[in-house]
Amino acid sequence: MRVVKSLIAPTLFALGLLASAGPAAAQEKLTVWWVKGFYKAEDEALFAAIKKFEDKNKNVKIELSQYPIQDMIPKTVSALDSGSPPDVAYADVYDFQVTGKWAYDGKLEDIGSVLTPMKDRFAPNTLETTFLYNEQTKKKAYYAFPIKQQTMHIEYWNDMLTEAGFKESDIPTTWKDYWSFWCEKVQPASRKASGKRTFAIGQPMGVDSSDSFYSFLTFMDAYNVKLVDDNGKLLVDDPKVRAGLISAVTDYTKPYLTGCTPPSSTSWKDPDNNVAFHNKTTVMTHNATISIAAKWLDDSNNATLTPEQREEARKNYTERIHTAGFPNKPDGSKMVYRTAVKTGVVFKDAKNKARAKEFVAFLMQEENLTPYVEGSLGRWFPVTKAGQASEFWKADRHRLSVFNQYAAGTVTFEFTKNYKFTVLNNENVWAKAMSRVVTDKVPVDKAVDEMIARIKTVAAQ
Repeated sequence: MRVVKSLIAPTLFALGLLASAGPAAAQEKLTVWWVKGFYKAEDEALFAAIKKFEDKNKNVKIELSQYPIQDMIPKTVSALDSGSPPDVAYADVYDFQVTGKWAYDGKLEDIGSVLTPMKDRFAPNTLETTFLYNEQTKKKAYYAFPIKQQTMHIEYWNDMLTEAGFKESDIPTTWKDYWSFWCEKVQPASRKASGKRTFAIGQPMGVDSSDSFYSFLTFMDAYNVKLVDDNGKLLVDDPKVRAGLISAVTDYTKPYLTGCTPPSSTSWKDPDNNVAFHNKTTVMTHNATISIAAKWLDDSNNATLTPEQREEARKNYTERIHTAGFPNKPDGSKMVYRTAVKTGVVFKDAKNKARAKEFVAFLMQEENLTPYVEGSLGRWFPVTKAGQASEFWKADRHRLSVFNQYAAGTVTFEFTKNYKFTVLNNENVWAKAMSRVVTDKVPVDKAVDEMIARIKTVAAQ
């Protein structure tokens, strides 16, 4: 844990006042838990916003505790169970795993009074994802605040593509041809040119990886599969849904079955496809942020590295690594990407809910939120219209690619309509189906039927 002390000293009183009035009033405390930033600039932007809030509210001391991403949910759940949650909390994985369930269980404070007045500032499919159902009140309300969002991207080494004898313009735009191009053309040519056992694709497939389910669900979207309707009711008994899932699982497992992704990809955790890519073990991978490219941008400005290392990082970011969207869907239409809106919360049992709402409203002001989002070097995309209009998103081709993907429109995750899909994501029924096919050698249709059965067991309303 990293505990950040208040960034201003307590208010000082004149000596005469102290003498006549006795001890100064105790300072009001606001407890904030926040995930540790991926980059230094993220944390610095958060600290700056906290300092500004404390400067504005002289009697308030913010006690900020930061934890690594993997610790945030266990620590928050423990605090909830003990009846002493923080006033405000944010983690990059709350949306995937817990926000919807906490809302359903009545553990979150309704913050509509904060969000409704700024409703028009938000881009489509952002604020809507925080309008969640509470089983205790039997109605929906704004039970979380949207901070930033992510979607799926393709990253590839253009220099490896060139070494294999291909140009960027050679990459097909149709679905089947796109994947066969990497596996059947690039991989053998890359191995022949380099003399190394490189793999064309880094295909995340690990059960412990959120990358694997995000990537798989993107394949599912390519086949226009809808698992729930707008009210959260399951649609998995529709034969078209089953057929689409069979096609998605078939396509997703094919690179592994044909030796086009590293054998270890079935056990990858979230960092592993990044590592394989950075080591140039793979030519291409898909990732739910542009953190792969941004890693090299960060390195290029890292004063602890040598000038040579920084220059190499700069070339990787500006020249060698390319960011792109997915190919067209199998039916020929353009991909529409699912966005994961990252959410923070105020807890129902928080000790200082009034001040917590003030802090959330302050943090959501554009002059505070935009520096925090842009501090991630493009890893996260803004949820506000003004943030998306920033020139930051047109400053280089990686960010411009992200901007263009969002400009084409987005769809939301199933858990925004049926919170029980957070359970299915935690279980990673998607990667388990893959494993049944590639490890247990089960036919795809059987693996899909098992997956559908589990979805119905968990998520039926």
